[in-house]
Amino acid sequence: MFHLLKYAKDYRKEMILGPVFKFAEAIFELILPLLMAVLIDQGIQQQNWTKVWEMTGWMIFFSITGLICAVTCQYYASIASLGLGTELRKQLLQKINRLNHSDLNYFGSDTLITRMTNDVNQMQLALAMLIRLVVRAPFLSIGALVMSFYIDWQMGLVFVAILPIFSLLLFILIRFSVPLYRTVQQQLDRLNQLVAQNLSGVRIIRAFDRQSNEVKKFNDASDALNKDYLRVAQLSTILSPLTTLILNLGVLGVFAIGGLKVEVGDLQQGEILALVNYMNQMLLALIVVSNLVVIFTRSEASARRINEVFDRPVTLLERGTDYTPEEMAGEIVFDNVNFRYRPDYGRVLKEISFSVPAGSTVGITGPTGSGKSTLTQLLPRFYDVTSGNVLIDHVNVTDWPLDNLRNQIAFVPQKSVLLRGTIRENLQWGNAEASDDDCWEALTIAQGAEFVRQLPQQLDTLIVEGGKNFSGGQVQRLAIARALMRKPNILVLDDSLSALDYQTDYLLRQELKALPMTVFLISQRIASIKEADQILVLEKGRLTAQGTHETLLATSSYYQAMVDTQKEAI
Repeated sequence: MFHLLKYAKDYRKEMILGPVFKFAEAIFELILPLLMAVLIDQGIQQQNWTKVWEMTGWMIFFSITGLICAVTCQYYASIASLGLGTELRKQLLQKINRLNHSDLNYFGSDTLITRMTNDVNQMQLALAMLIRLVVRAPFLSIGALVMSFYIDWQMGLVFVAILPIFSLLLFILIRFSVPLYRTVQQQLDRLNQLVAQNLSGVRIIRAFDRQSNEVKKFNDASDALNKDYLRVAQLSTILSPLTTLILNLGVLGVFAIGGLKVEVGDLQQGEILALVNYMNQMLLALIVVSNLVVIFTRSEASARRINEVFDRPVTLLERGTDYTPEEMAGEIVFDNVNFRYRPDYGRVLKEISFSVPAGSTVGITGPTGSGKSTLTQLLPRFYDVTSGNVLIDHVNVTDWPLDNLRNQIAFVPQKSVLLRGTIRENLQWGNAEASDDDCWEALTIAQGAEFVRQLPQQLDTLIVEGGKNFSGGQVQRLAIARALMRKPNILVLDDSLSALDYQTDYLLRQELKALPMTVFLISQRIASIKEADQILVLEKGRLTAQGTHETLLATSSYYQAMVDTQKEAI
């Protein structure tokens, strides 16, 4: 946990001054019972009202000063803890954005959200407690014990006798509660996963009438989390009555032994009251220590989860080369490419080799799971090949500066995603400096200008999260327009025409032909790829056939079967 404190380096002053002020407040708190003893023994009992007013003044002074110190510490703790949380979230988001797709698949979006929210909150709480209580609680415990010996060493032995009993109780409770807190973290991950799944898949759930099943899953996960939280709460509730019992036994011991000492004149009544106060301070401080142990244990578990993200190596790094690219022409070569998502997985792509002249259109087809999408994701280096080479303009993609490579490749994935904001703001993701004329030009090419012009606010129309206020075809056209705003040299349309009618599909492809770019068009629809300069047929990760539409009709049985099933559409 402590190595994450480097992200709070800008708050060193608060992290140093906070404990200093809290330490001063603890000192004042330890002085107050002694002043009370003097007030009673030398003031009230002897009717020395000057001493009474003097001690009262000092007690008020130390109380107010202690309050000021406590508020100051709280202020510094708030600044430092919130600063740590802000910096951790910032660094986590930057690291997540640098991870490749394999790493993102390894973690999953649900757990990454939990780590950026709940786990970071645990770190904030731990730092706040570190500043506010780590100095105060142990000092009060030890200080109260020392002050009891200062008043009377025999009475100090009563404190020493109570201390191991209470420490054993805390040890037992912590021993059983800490594993439960770890289970709670896992249950919380599961609950977040179900919530995210239900929110993102609400239409599918309703379409298949699975609401009751999903509600049952959520209730089961919520009940499991509730059960674990209750077990932790029940253990915590045991602490309070047992602490009260031990405290009362300690106070009883102080009164029993102290009463005898008062009778023989070894102690005075005010000193007995001071000892009772010190007993309270010691045991309450030990309760705080026990809570700190639980908080730091939970934060340590959260710190490990956060560090898993930070420690994940970024494999997609730019290689040190002297290559300075000019503008990309778009000539592409796959040379005996093999790929697997993880070393223990089977190959998704097997010995793929083909070449694409600059400015041509390539159609890719094949059965589901044959590696079509994976093939195109190697171009912008969402993944790196396991073996073989992918070349663009005769240069290996790993030798291209990553920013330069991706800035010249536009990618429209299978599931088009629009972000909350206006149509203009979404389109400007492709080019932040684009004008309205640029937006309309891209929309015209993508066959989306007509329906956007019919909207009351046109480019200022608000898109809700995921583009759920538009049809599937409209979302696809907006996503394609966003990609075209970049004016890429390579455009990848990964089954991005599936929601378009055949007329719109045809008009869009005709517009793309006129643009100076290399186009990869993945589709199961033969009508969409039949006019491509070459078509690649993938089956089980292998390139089984390639050529023009006419060539494949004569050489590929799979392609011929696809054509036969779509004759009416072609």
